[in-house]
Amino acid sequence: MNSLYDISCFAAGVAGNIFALALFFSPVPTFKRVVKAKSTERFDGLPYLLSLLNCCICLWYGLPWVSDGGRTLVATVNGTGALFQLAYISLFVFYADSRTTRLRILGLLMLEVLVFALTAHASIAFFDQPARQLFVGCVSMASLISMFASPLAVMGLVIRTECVEFMPFYLSLSTFLMSASFAMYGLLLRDFFIYLPNVIGVILGAMQLVLYAYYSRKWKAGGESSAPLLA
Repeated sequence: MNSLYDISCFAAGVAGNIFALALFFSPVPTFKRVVKAKSTERFDGLPYLLSLLNCCICLWYGLPWVSDGGRTLVATVNGTGALFQLAYISLFVFYADSRTTRLRILGLLMLEVLVFALTAHASIAFFDQPARQLFVGCVSMASLISMFASPLAVMGLVIRTECVEFMPFYLSLSTFLMSASFAMYGLLLRDFFIYLPNVIGVILGAMQLVLYAYYSRKWKAGGESSAPLLA
C-alpha cells in the first residue's frame, strides 16, 4: 500500500470482513438451541444452503484468475463464510428430525456443488478475460441481491405482527455495516459487481433498522427466537 487510495480500499475491505463475521456468527444461538434439544425442530436449513452457494460463487469471483488483479478481501470473507455455512449445514443434517429431511438437505447440497462446479468450469472453459469476470460477476451479483432481498419476508412479518422477535437488531445492524463497507470497497475499486448489490444491501439494512426502531417500542419480549437467525 503506497497511497491514500490503497489504504482506503484496504480499510473498507477489512471493515467489511469484520462486520461479515458478525453475520456468520449470528446463527450460533439457533444452533445452540438445536444441539441442546438434539432436534432441528421447525428450523429450515434452506437459508444456510443458499448462503453457502452465495459464498462459493462470490469466493470464485474474488480469485485472481477470475477478477482482474483479484479481489483478495472478497475471497477471504466468502471463504470464511463458506466454512461457517458448511458447519451449520453439518449440524442441521446431524440433528435433523427425520431421514427425509436429512436426505433432502444432502440432496440440495449435492445440487449446489453441481451448480457451483458448472459455473466455475464454464467460466474457465468458455470465457477469457474480460468476459470471464463479466460472466462470474453477473452470477455473483444476482446471488448477492437475492441474499440481501431474503429479509423482505421477515420485514413483512414484523409489520403484520408488530413484533421484532424474528429480526434481531444486531443482525440487521451487521448487515447494514457490512454492506456499507463493501459498497465503499466496490466504489473505490470501481467494481460494479461489488458496489451495486451492496448498495441494495445498505438500503434494505437501513429499512430493517428503521422497522426495528419503530416496532421494538411496541414489542414485549416473549421468549427465545424460534426462527433461524440468518438474513
